[in-house]
Amino acid sequence: MSITVRQGRTLSSTTIVFAVLVLAIVAGAIITAVNGRNFFSIGNIDNVLTTMTILGLIAVGQTLVILVGSLDLSVPFVVSLASVTAGGIMAGQTGRIVPAVLLTLLVAVVIGLVNGLIVSQLQVHGFIATLGTGLILSGYLASNFQGSHGEAPRAFRLLDATRIGPVPIATLIMLGCAVLAIVMLRRTRLGHHLYAVGGHAEVARMSGVRTATPIIAAHVICTVLSAVAGLLLLARLGVGQPTVGSQGSYDLMSIAAVVLGGTLLSGGKGNIVGTLAGVAIFAVLDNVMGVMQLNPFLKDVVRGTVIVVAVAVYARREIDRRPARFGSASPTPQEVR
Repeated sequence: MSITVRQGRTLSSTTIVFAVLVLAIVAGAIITAVNGRNFFSIGNIDNVLTTMTILGLIAVGQTLVILVGSLDLSVPFVVSLASVTAGGIMAGQTGRIVPAVLLTLLVAVVIGLVNGLIVSQLQVHGFIATLGTGLILSGYLASNFQGSHGEAPRAFRLLDATRIGPVPIATLIMLGCAVLAIVMLRRTRLGHHLYAVGGHAEVARMSGVRTATPIIAAHVICTVLSAVAGLLLLARLGVGQPTVGSQGSYDLMSIAAVVLGGTLLSGGKGNIVGTLAGVAIFAVLDNVMGVMQLNPFLKDVVRGTVIVVAVAVYARREIDRRPARFGSASPTPQEVR
């Protein structure tokens, strides 16, 4: 009985990551104040939200892919490809914004479809499949674009420059995409199938789930959100950059944010809310380390330490929550997720 009571009071991964976020904000406010700045100033909040926007979009898509038991390492190159493709088509002309955005998103859909088909039909693990497509995209970008390409018209650049209070429009776009993903996971058959396939693909297949559909859908949504991130970077920079995605290390950082948010790399367990909290933790850490003017290598040490500690805590909790050998109840769907 004591085991059941103890397990019933166990904090969820999402609760833990939000607690860590609160601690990071408090520590950040103190450190920032010591350095003579106000962490909660409009300018600083704007900086944190801007940092969250691009990584948040990519991490939301990465969450769906990881939930289904796959990975996507092609995302930084999709970001770069979207940036130069849309910038080249726009060429500084407002009338070309809509065709550029639509064609860029279509290209992203095709890339995601290819990734999903390789994983689901050829049974190639997502790590290898998307590494391969990512290298193809990297080679294409390196051989065709030697520097900045195209130009975003002023009307498109307003996506990055416009604010509603202290909140950038681009951040609202990211949050809107996150809300849609949350609704999809919680309220639709596709969302339930994502969890089922990630939890155990063979059991899901025997239960009548078409396992290929969730895998393909997850990869398509991931690349589309990465393309949206590339479009927002184009609005921020004003020109397409063929290395903007790889310079941000969005493949590894998005996976790190997803894992930090409590999603299992093996799939089947996790949520978007935890991922957003993980993204926010990285944004706060980057902001504080920027104020402290830490060496970039030390920044990576801090990020890596946070990731390792978080994963170790989650792993320990999973061991502690294993049911007793006799007389223990099966976990509920809420506990599984």
